[in-house]
Amino acid sequence: MKRFILSIALSSLICSPLAFAGDKIDAEKLASYRSAIKELGGALKSELMAAKKAGGAIQVLTVCNTKAAPISVAVSEKVGLTIKRTSLKPRNAKNVPDDWEKAVLEQFEQRKTQGEASKTLEFHEVIEKDGQRQLRYMKAIRTAAPCLTCHGSEIDQKIQDKLNELYPEDKATGYEAGDLRGAFSITEILP
Repeated sequence: MKRFILSIALSSLICSPLAFAGDKIDAEKLASYRSAIKELGGALKSELMAAKKAGGAIQVLTVCNTKAAPISVAVSEKVGLTIKRTSLKPRNAKNVPDDWEKAVLEQFEQRKTQGEASKTLEFHEVIEKDGQRQLRYMKAIRTAAPCLTCHGSEIDQKIQDKLNELYPEDKATGYEAGDLRGAFSITEILP
């Protein structure tokens, strides 16, 4: 019964006219969301690549632990939106998805299983939460080969020890290149 209800809920998300229609969100706003995510993703990648060059995977983990959240806040403030990363298998407990994000991530998994490429997975809709209308948007994060050093199935013991130290509740391992790692999530409060 639980699976049946979940199937109905996911079907309603997938069939929602807001899921893919451009008529509910103008192209300019959608482009601004994509641009904000590209900016955040680029800033995070730049920091991680510099850390890798400076000290390898252990340094990457340290930088990710200390700089990812402040970078997300800085980009959010710059663009005037709330932007975060989330996943069904979060590394950081602060990135656990809310109910809406969880449903969308599950939808992304289903769409990927049906053959849709991870890089094209996105979803948006207007919801009401806590008495406020919100425009919610998510875009998938694909697992790239370099991510497997810390997110794959075969993790070096020194890296695993550092993961255990920094993220005692880590669930973000066991991925393969091309897997859906999670998503960027944007919330904009509407008037």
